[in-house]
Amino acid sequence: MKEHKVNKTIEQINKKIAKGQAVVVTAEEIVDIARKEGIVEAAKKIDVVTTGTFAPMCSSGAFINIGQSKPLVRTTKTWFNNVEAYSGLAAVDCYLGATQTCEDDPLNKRHPGEFNYGGGHVIQDLVAGKQIHIRAQSYGTDCYPNREIEKLVTLKELPNAMLCNPRNAYQNYNCAINKSDKIKYTYMGTLKPGMGNANYSTSGVLSPLLNDPYLKTIGVGTRIFLGGAQGYVTWTGTQHKSQVERGLNGVPVAPAGTLSVIGDLKEMSPEWLVGQSIRGYGCSLSVGFGIPIPILNEEILKFTSVSDSELFTQIVDYGYDYPEGISRSYGQVSYAELKSGSIMIKGKKIPTVPLSSMVKARKIADILKKSILKAKFFLSQPQHMFY
Repeated sequence: MKEHKVNKTIEQINKKIAKGQAVVVTAEEIVDIARKEGIVEAAKKIDVVTTGTFAPMCSSGAFINIGQSKPLVRTTKTWFNNVEAYSGLAAVDCYLGATQTCEDDPLNKRHPGEFNYGGGHVIQDLVAGKQIHIRAQSYGTDCYPNREIEKLVTLKELPNAMLCNPRNAYQNYNCAINKSDKIKYTYMGTLKPGMGNANYSTSGVLSPLLNDPYLKTIGVGTRIFLGGAQGYVTWTGTQHKSQVERGLNGVPVAPAGTLSVIGDLKEMSPEWLVGQSIRGYGCSLSVGFGIPIPILNEEILKFTSVSDSELFTQIVDYGYDYPEGISRSYGQVSYAELKSGSIMIKGKKIPTVPLSSMVKARKIADILKKSILKAKFFLSQPQHMFY
């Protein structure tokens, strides 16, 4: 006896995509479809549900090969527009982190620092086709005698460049407030004293991992939308948690899963990789990210059919608790409430501020939908599952 009333495979769905027969909807659209038609009937009809998110993802960066010189060099220090990249790799390979700042940045010596340019901005400039100044040093060896190189290059001229992000697409995240009497500058943005605002950074109903809470369709090799191109999941991301508190719908009610991902930087777009300057905190990179969820059965369809009113997160104090490592919640709030523009905490109405863009999240989900309908994007069979 089959476990589900509806049973499909990725191979079957891909055949429908190739023939132009696949039925694809976004994670926003599926909510009403499921309510009107029922979970089982909707699962029979729908083949793919697309998701999307666009927000700062600090644990991002790029592996770059800067090209050899004559005589040859093994670089031990490398800078892109005066932003240092990690060079403890072979020959002319390096890793440029999104949060790395310029060498001459005053940082927070004049608090709050502005952090005008860093690794995320370099990555955006590269995919925008801008010319980048590269400087590299070495101690010199018999096989790599050159000790210093300097040149201007574009992304097109670099031998290899791949976006490789150790932690993206956080499955849910805190709603940040500041209960102290002083303004706080955090990676969640500027937080006014006395709970003057509440910041959040998840696209809710469109968020990729909230639509597959147990990662039953996502694994190593899952093809995704990454930075405007096709990328792949390589493993769970750093700080990934699966054993967490969940709602009755299976969705975590606090930060949980993450993904490690990779893609060809040369195929990406500055619209979907945007350098960020976060006042008083540092630099980052906003990443356009989306996952197509194959509807293999009615259980997967049910997961994708949850609305913002059924998705919850925790309210956390970044004025004292968070920096001191104190795990404490000041209440649970839905994404419908957060997106309404204000929430109530202990009788006080507090304006909410999104750090993620719903406009861009919708656009990513729509791009994925249209790409699949045009048979330009096919689903991939994961080679290893995480659940």
